[in-house]
Amino acid sequence: MVFGRGKKAKQELLTDTGAAGEAEAVETGEAGEAEAVETGAAGEASDHAVRGAGPYDVSEIDDQDGYVDLGALLISPREGLQLRLEVEEATQRVVGVTLDLDGSSLQLQAFAAPRSEGLWEEIREQIGQSVGSQGGQVNEIEGHFGIELVAKLPAGDGSEGYRVARFIGVDGPRWFLRGVLGGEAALDRTAAAGLEELFRQIVVVRGENPMPPRDLLQLRLPRDSGAAVPQDAPEFEQPERGPEITQIG
Repeated sequence: MVFGRGKKAKQELLTDTGAAGEAEAVETGEAGEAEAVETGAAGEASDHAVRGAGPYDVSEIDDQDGYVDLGALLISPREGLQLRLEVEEATQRVVGVTLDLDGSSLQLQAFAAPRSEGLWEEIREQIGQSVGSQGGQVNEIEGHFGIELVAKLPAGDGSEGYRVARFIGVDGPRWFLRGVLGGEAALDRTAAAGLEELFRQIVVVRGENPMPPRDLLQLRLPRDSGAAVPQDAPEFEQPERGPEITQIG
C-alpha cells in the first residue's frame, strides 16, 4: 500500500454536506437528555442492523492492530492500494482521504451526527440540489449500502462529455461516513468491488467529545511508520494533489 498527501480546499470537500459552520442546537436539560439517550439507543440498534457487515464503529471490533490509523478512520491495508490525504490549504488540516485502487478512487469523509437520527437522507437532497445547480443530474439507485446517488456533471472543458461520481453514505452511532466513487467504479459494479469491500472494512472512531452534527471528525497522518502503520505497508510516497472528483456537490 502506498500513502501520499494531497491538497484540497475545505469548501470543495464540504459543499455537498451543507454550508461550513452549520450546526444544530444541542439539547439541554435533564428531560431532554433522558429523551435523547432513550431515542438514541433505539436509533443505534436500528443503524447496526442496516450496516450489517460494515463499515464498523470502533466499539464493534476486538482490536485496532493491522489497520492504518488516520485518527477518525482506520483503513485496512491491501496490495496495490494508494492513500492520499486531502488537506485544507489555509490550515493544513486533513479533511478527507482518498483510496486509489485499480484505476478507480474512493474519497472518504466522516462527520459527527445526531444521536437520534441519521444524516444521509438530508445530504442526498443537498447533493441533488447542488449537482442540479451546476447543470448536472442525479439518479437514486439501490446499492449494497442502501440508497446511493449517481451524479453526472458537464465535463467543464468545453467538450460534450460529463464527469460521473457515485455517492454512498452510511449512518453509524453518532457518525456519518460518506464515500464518493470515481473512475470506472462510479458506473461499473464489477470495477467497484474492491473499493466497496474496503469501504465495508473501514472502522470509524467517533470519540466521546460533544460535536455539532456535520462537523468533520478529525483525521491525521499516522504518527510514525513504526507504530501506526502495519508492518506490511510499503513506505510513503511524496505528497500529490487530491482528485478533482471532490468538486462534485
